[in-house]
Amino acid sequence: MARRLTLEKKLLPLTPLSTVRVEQHQIPAAGLIPNTSIQHKPLLIYRSVFPSPPPSASQIEGHLAAVGVCEPMWRYPMYPEDHFHTTSHELMTCHRGRARLNFGGEGCPAPVVTEVQAGDAVLIPAGVSHRLVEDLEGGFEMVGAYPVGSEHWDMCYGKPGEEEHIAHIKNLPWLPKDPFYGDGGPAVKV
Repeated sequence: MARRLTLEKKLLPLTPLSTVRVEQHQIPAAGLIPNTSIQHKPLLIYRSVFPSPPPSASQIEGHLAAVGVCEPMWRYPMYPEDHFHTTSHELMTCHRGRARLNFGGEGCPAPVVTEVQAGDAVLIPAGVSHRLVEDLEGGFEMVGAYPVGSEHWDMCYGKPGEEEHIAHIKNLPWLPKDPFYGDGGPAVKV
């Protein structure tokens, strides 16, 4: 699924920082799923970061490449199984459709279950479980991206034997800039 893209680096118009709605969620650990309990960086949900009509996947990829914080790697809906990454944070930007997502995992005492739609984005800290609950319109798809220079992402499921991987989360660097807005964006303020 990983691929190297040839991108036209071009900044797109964004919802102004003064009016964009960004939700921050701390999610408690659930069994062997650490969620935000290790680095205490919140799950960030950017609502309508791209104004309507939302850009295409290739335009989003070009914007991310122009900002230079996260490297686009795939286009896909989201896996329907609870999973998380220990080697990288993850940025997902919806370019098509609408879906209900779960962050935190099935056994989490306080999961974030929310709908996202084209133009929304989610910055998922390493360790936060995520899965597709329901594609609400058919054809839901996101652009997946990872911090430039980060190790290839892994897949963990909160199963015994993953503890060694989970221990690495505490040493992962956070993003140096916001992946959309750069120096003054929400990701640098957490």
